[in-house]
Amino acid sequence: MSLLVTGSIGIDTVETPYGVSENCLGGSAVYFSMAASFFSPVRLVGVIGSDCPFNLTEVFAGRDIDLTGLETRALSKTFRWKGLYHGTMNEAITDKVELNVLSEAPPTVPESFRNSRFVFLANTAPDLQHKLLDQIEPGAFVAADTMNCWIHGHLDELKSLLKRIDCLIINKDEARELAADRNLISAAEKVLTMGPGTVIIKKGQSGSITVDSGGERFILPAFPTLEVKDPTGAGDSFAGALMGYLAQAGRTDFGALKTAVAYGTVAASFTISEFSLEGLTSIDRANIDNRFEMLRKLTQF
Repeated sequence: MSLLVTGSIGIDTVETPYGVSENCLGGSAVYFSMAASFFSPVRLVGVIGSDCPFNLTEVFAGRDIDLTGLETRALSKTFRWKGLYHGTMNEAITDKVELNVLSEAPPTVPESFRNSRFVFLANTAPDLQHKLLDQIEPGAFVAADTMNCWIHGHLDELKSLLKRIDCLIINKDEARELAADRNLISAAEKVLTMGPGTVIIKKGQSGSITVDSGGERFILPAFPTLEVKDPTGAGDSFAGALMGYLAQAGRTDFGALKTAVAYGTVAASFTISEFSLEGLTSIDRANIDNRFEMLRKLTQF
């Protein structure tokens, strides 16, 4: 079924203990789309400036990713981010960020995209997420991401958005802050009362927690990756494979969600193994399915 993502497309510079990747392709919509395309066709809605050095048609060659919703603004500059990882690399330290085109009006969702049945609103200002969601026909399964700065400074708009979505995918620090609760299970349950039917909390190398309004819970460890070179994009790849599987299955019951979370976990494990998109572009669906089966065996007892 149709899957739409709207999010950032950026130029990243990333430094980790394994080296530096300068001016590489990044952005939430890019990682999401690449991971989701292993499962489902993807409709990408995003915006870049005329300075963008990447040809996304070439980047996504051979993948079913529709770029009709990609806008290039001649008088704007592309989003840029520079980040550092140290030690266990559990958290990125932002060294520099240039919002550029992301500080402007959001892109328009093409008419042909508005009937999408699965929608992911990647991390951006809640009021922009509202405007993008306003362009989607009713009845879609909508998931969203957010971050601490929106919880700090735009809480009312964020809470309003939560009433309009079906699933919130956030990390453990964001969940604790949004719910004002250190316990992740009770934090997830408090977020459920704010509107979404499902809350998925990412815990990095400790895996994830999924809780739904029907009382179901699912806890899954991360895939035991031997080497982590660059964690950038892992969360967006997780969301991409998760939503891609749901769109492929055409279901959102808790059983489907558990399988989707497992596929998201596997996609993230490939992402972190290389810089930028190399961990995802070097594999195929068979590699993902093989690692999925490995994860299934590792978690059975």
